Amino acid sequence: MNLTDQLKDQMKEAMRAKEKVRLGTIRMALAAIKQIEVDTRESLNDEQAIAVLTKMVKQRRDSIAQYEAAGRPELAAAEAEEIQVIEAFLPQQLTEEEVATIIDATIAEVGAASMADMGKVMGALKSKVQGRADLGAIGAMIRAKLK
Repeated sequence: MNLTDQLKDQMKEAMRAKEKVRLGTIRMALAAIKQIEVDTRESLNDEQAIAVLTKMVKQRRDSIAQYEAAGRPELAAAEAEEIQVIEAFLPQQLTEEEVATIIDATIAEVGAASMADMGKVMGALKSKVQGRADLGAIGAMIRAKLK
């Protein structure tokens, strides 16, 4: 069963259980996937759907930071609830040690020696960790290793 079908099944379960936050979040995720499918005129595979969900999580994390800076903890809490629902559909997150191992292997694979090679490393690494780790944190780890 692909990710979109899983989302649809979970949407039905959330309707039956009358879980408003979960239902609304799943509907938003399905709408975002559908919008891209309409724009590109092709069905998204699981990898592309995971990219959409990852982007949604990133947007919500940014919103949480802005809400907390503006003194709106209730809105930040609502965004955090949505992140929990979305992350249930993402692959298991990598640990920091696993990320470090993948980074080291990718740096060796591409032959990166300095910060000038950061783009090569990020390009090769992106497909390996898509949806399983925060690319911003990975970028910081790569910078530390390439100095």
